[in-house]
Amino acid sequence: MNDPVLVINCGSSSIKYALVPASPDHPRLAGLAERLGGEDARLTGVDGAGREFSCPLHGADHAEAMTAIHERLEGLHPVAVGHRIVHGGERFTRATRIDAGVRRAIEATEALAPLHNPANLTGVKTTLELFPDLPQVAVFDTAFHQTLPPRAYRYALPEGLYRNHGIRRYGFHGSSHAYVSARLDALGGRPHGGWLIAHLGNGCSTCAVWQGRSVDTSMGLTPLEGLVMGTRSGDVDPGLHAHLARQLGWSIARIDTLLNKESGLLGLSGLSNDMRRLEQAAAEHHAGAELAIEVFCYRIAKSLAALSCGLPRLDGIAFTGGIGENASAVRARVIEQLPHFGLRLDAVANAVTFGGHEGRIDLDAGGPELWVIPTDEEGRIAEETRQLLQESHHDAT
Repeated sequence: MNDPVLVINCGSSSIKYALVPASPDHPRLAGLAERLGGEDARLTGVDGAGREFSCPLHGADHAEAMTAIHERLEGLHPVAVGHRIVHGGERFTRATRIDAGVRRAIEATEALAPLHNPANLTGVKTTLELFPDLPQVAVFDTAFHQTLPPRAYRYALPEGLYRNHGIRRYGFHGSSHAYVSARLDALGGRPHGGWLIAHLGNGCSTCAVWQGRSVDTSMGLTPLEGLVMGTRSGDVDPGLHAHLARQLGWSIARIDTLLNKESGLLGLSGLSNDMRRLEQAAAEHHAGAELAIEVFCYRIAKSLAALSCGLPRLDGIAFTGGIGENASAVRARVIEQLPHFGLRLDAVANAVTFGGHEGRIDLDAGGPELWVIPTDEEGRIAEETRQLLQESHHDAT
């Protein structure tokens, strides 16, 4: 398998995994354990023989699901395990070998990512038990954005909240933005320049990258800030919490559930958080679906325009993620609402559903480039894991 790295992305009720070889010419084995804790829990994926499989897990917890994954990987020998960790605070600026101190530091950031970091740590604990002799590496969503300048990451709040409690903008989807940025440098006609990236899926974020470094991004202290997402509201008036508490008697927990799980495309449409379904409904003149798509696209364009302030020049825009890759009408509508940037969309090229392929969608008229680049977060995590191990080996010798 060409020295593969096992990548683990552990969520609150799921484990996504991939065995990523060093060479892209070798097959990648991947799978998903989902709905963990429920009787409909199931593991799906591709086994070592290249066969697709699907098997019930019947109420399995994370440890039992990891054991099932381990069995599917029998006879395959990863050189290390790379873990996606959502929040690393200010301490972690790059991939880091996991030891007891690192685990405690990740635990200390749980207050900043209560929905994500505890689940990520569950994956670490379980994997350490199953692969005790393998190096375990943490790759942080927030690390790529640790190059933000203070003007981009500080909130206009009293200094003590930042100094004593870490209240600042951190940004997320770092592995995705880092991967797409590197591909733009490899593919684009203007490497190491100024790029805007729109990661659009059920979670959405934008990022401004200058010479391979993040200089601003739409997500903040938590992944709730920024764009309209599948079920997350994105930016709202900070006074909304107090207003709902006063007028409706809602608790902080109730408001948090509203903003994270009941809002976004789902809340606006009253129908679904799935863009495919919304586009079908909008074609049939469903008012809620039409509004949800309109707001979604406008907020993306607005965010990209704002983030361009962080770039000395704009060399291009890239779309990634499930929506960014497949929803050509969304891409067209976003670009249409950025008339001041000299963007020239090639309607024929844009009409393609890229399905895992990279492609340029501008008319190549000398203006900023437009790209669709499917993200590969697992590949990026494996790459950073492998790079860290090579550096450690070099230092040891």
